[in-house]
Amino acid sequence: MEQLLWKHIQNVREKSPLVHNITNYVVMNNTANALLAIGASPIMAHAHQEVEEMVNICQALVINIGTLDEYWVVSMIQAAKTAHRLNKPWILDPVGAGATSYRDATLEYLLSFKPTVIRGNASEILALAKLNQEKTKGVDSTAQSNDAVQAAQYLHKKFGSTVCISGETDIVIADGKELRLFNGSALMTKVTGLGCTATAIIGAFIAVTENVAEAAAAAISLLNIAGEIVAKNVEGPGSLQMHLLDKLYNLTQKEFDQHIKLSAAQ
Repeated sequence: MEQLLWKHIQNVREKSPLVHNITNYVVMNNTANALLAIGASPIMAHAHQEVEEMVNICQALVINIGTLDEYWVVSMIQAAKTAHRLNKPWILDPVGAGATSYRDATLEYLLSFKPTVIRGNASEILALAKLNQEKTKGVDSTAQSNDAVQAAQYLHKKFGSTVCISGETDIVIADGKELRLFNGSALMTKVTGLGCTATAIIGAFIAVTENVAEAAAAAISLLNIAGEIVAKNVEGPGSLQMHLLDKLYNLTQKEFDQHIKLSAAQ
C-alpha cells in the first residue's frame, strides 16, 4: 500500500491537475500555495458568470463552506451541479456542519449532487449524517474520529461518497474498506485551515487517481507526514506553516516510506 500511495504522489507532481476551489476566504492563500507546492494548479473562482465554465475546464472541484454567504452558496450549487452533470470528481468540506440551520440546509442541497469525497472532523461527519442533534463547538471537533465511523458508513452508503474523518487518527471509509492513518503532529491543530488544506490536496489527488480511497489516503499521508517532519524542528505554529509548504514541495520517497503509518481493514 505504501508504494502505491507514493506513486499517487508522483502522479500529481507529474500531471499537475487543475483544481477549481470555492473555499473560505480565511484559507484561500494557504490552500492555493499548498496545491502549488504538491505540484497541482489551483484556480480560486466563485463568480456566477464563470463558475460553470471553470468546472468545465478543471479536473476536480473543491467546495468548502467555511465562510458562507448567499452569493457563494449559489456559486457552490452551480459548481456542484455542473461537476455532477459532467461526472467530474469533487470534494465537499462541511465546515461547521450542525452549527446553524443555514449551514445544514446548504449542505443538504450540496449532498444531492453526490460528492466524490466528503472530508470533515468527527463532529461535522456526525452532524452531516444527522446522527446527533447537538451543536458543534464552532468549527472544532468535539468528538473523536472513531465516534464518527458509523456516520461515515451511512454517508458512504447513501451518497456513494468516500468519507474522510479527520482527527488524531484519520479514517477513510469507502467500498467496505476502512483505512486508518496515524501520522501528523498536535502542533498542526494550532495552524488555522490545515483541515481545509487537506481537503484541497485531496481534490488534486482525485483529479488524477482512479481509486478514490487511495487518492484520499495518499493526500492525507502527504500532508500529515510533511507536518510531522517539520514539527520536530520548529518553534511554533508560525514557522510550521512556512516550512510545511517547503516539505510538501520537497518530500522524498525515503522520508515518506520511513514515516508512514497506516492500517487497512475490510
